[in-house]
Amino acid sequence: MVLQLSTFHWEGGAGVAAARLHEALLQAGVDSHLMVSEISRPGPNTVAWADSPWRSKKAWGNFVLERLWFLPHEKDQSVRFAFSPAVAGADISGHPLVKQASIIHLHWVNFGFLSLPSLEKLFALGKPIVWTLHDMWTFTGGCHYNRGCDHYLSHCHYCPYLRKPGEYDISFAQFEQKQRIYAQAPLTLVSPSRWLDGLVQKAALTTRIPSRAIPNCIDTDFFKPGDRIAARNEWALPTDKKLLLFAGANTQDPRKGFAYFREAMQDPALAGTEVMILGKGEPENFRDMPVKVHFLGKISDPRQMVKAYNAADVLIVPSLEDNLPNTIMEAMACGTPAVGFDTGGIPEMIGHLENGYVAKTRSASSLAEGIQWVLNHNAAGAVSGLAREKVLQHYSREVVAGLYSQLYDSLLHG
Repeated sequence: MVLQLSTFHWEGGAGVAAARLHEALLQAGVDSHLMVSEISRPGPNTVAWADSPWRSKKAWGNFVLERLWFLPHEKDQSVRFAFSPAVAGADISGHPLVKQASIIHLHWVNFGFLSLPSLEKLFALGKPIVWTLHDMWTFTGGCHYNRGCDHYLSHCHYCPYLRKPGEYDISFAQFEQKQRIYAQAPLTLVSPSRWLDGLVQKAALTTRIPSRAIPNCIDTDFFKPGDRIAARNEWALPTDKKLLLFAGANTQDPRKGFAYFREAMQDPALAGTEVMILGKGEPENFRDMPVKVHFLGKISDPRQMVKAYNAADVLIVPSLEDNLPNTIMEAMACGTPAVGFDTGGIPEMIGHLENGYVAKTRSASSLAEGIQWVLNHNAAGAVSGLAREKVLQHYSREVVAGLYSQLYDSLLHG
């Protein structure tokens, strides 16, 4: 039995990726179980660690404790959730599912679900550990994305996320703690993108740990092309305009690069287009956009997300740091081409001048050129067809579940 562990369930990119993999493995006949901090919706072989009122309070308490612990150290409010000290978490080493598991598969486990002491106790069980990395935290002194800092290549210290960076700051201490508990851990690291796997192989903490790249997966029978006019009519969107979609969990997160999209839309060639925006935010955040904006807010219902992708002509992903964005995979599965910056795993997903456009990072003009290229070359749907074909070949449930099954077998049977 394989036990998947994830803080979030069907929430956030990592939580969605973990839940999707669990379902794909079940479909492929793998005895997979998923344990999350708290369940978002019922599912097969899915349990919550916080399965009682007391444990729910404990889970919330661990989250609050970790945030309060970091508060005196944070540089400013913008980095509050970008650094995880992993000082508080549940000890699940004695949980019945952990005892039954032949393989323990970690996903994103921060924010009070598992702490470093929790992980040390899991590693001490001696069972094979597969760890899918959804950001850089596994091999840094606490940050989820490095924002240009390369200290993780040798030893974290003088962390730019901290109010008082120093030679022996908390990033140094976490790095030392990880180095100690990784030393004898039966770990295999998996990165959804080749970009992240390349960093894993260079990082001082993980350079000697076996690693490989296996992408996230998606249900291509659910995320598929649909009736564009019907999708637009549902939200009272114009049927005679080119619609550009920006979808982010938090549209105001600087890492998502919305400022570059706003600047790109000042290009006169895009004056006749309109914009759809999905995610957390307020309508007033977008009043300075040079074109009309349709703000649809946060959408949690996957069926509505499919309709949103089908309503759009192109997805815009100007992320400055990202691993393997679910939004790109979902949009392409629906036949909606994507335009994104040449950063992280994005260029692995988008075939430049084939199924989409990879723009120069931090270049609004290149982003505008990419949007124009897709709109000009997709009149007959050729780009859309290639976008979906890329997903079918690389990110379908069957393909990804097969790769993980091979990995599990190799760990269990050599």
